Amino acid sequence: MNESNYNYYIITSDILPEILRKTIKAKELLSRGEATTVNDAVEMVGMSRSAYYKYKDHIFPFYEVTKGKIITVALVLEDRPGVLSSILDNIARAKGNILTINQNIPINGIANVTISIRTAEMQESGENLFKSIEKIDGVKKIDILAQG
Repeated sequence: MNESNYNYYIITSDILPEILRKTIKAKELLSRGEATTVNDAVEMVGMSRSAYYKYKDHIFPFYEVTKGKIITVALVLEDRPGVLSSILDNIARAKGNILTINQNIPINGIANVTISIRTAEMQESGENLFKSIEKIDGVKKIDILAQG
């Protein structure tokens, strides 16, 4: 299948079939060097080699498909001093390059913000960055709008 025909989706791992979660785990073991061969990795996670080879080229951790891309996130923030600044600090520490910031005028104490980030130089995964942003006091919601 031509790559341009692929459709990509962001879904949470808890709804994936067990075999896909095991494939991801095996790939992680190999990339971290905790398993030196595919045989070792599939034994460690409890799956067959044939299943691994069937799925390995079709499922990727979020950070693999976002590396070197531009990601646009939408945030819902409490209208308080320092909330947006804390988010920008987290992005800067991760070496994300902020391309655009759009913030609407806060209504009823809530501000909607959209940030586009270039991830080419990031030193941590987008997934970890967004998890850290979610934990910031005043961040009500974060959604990934686009990546390209």
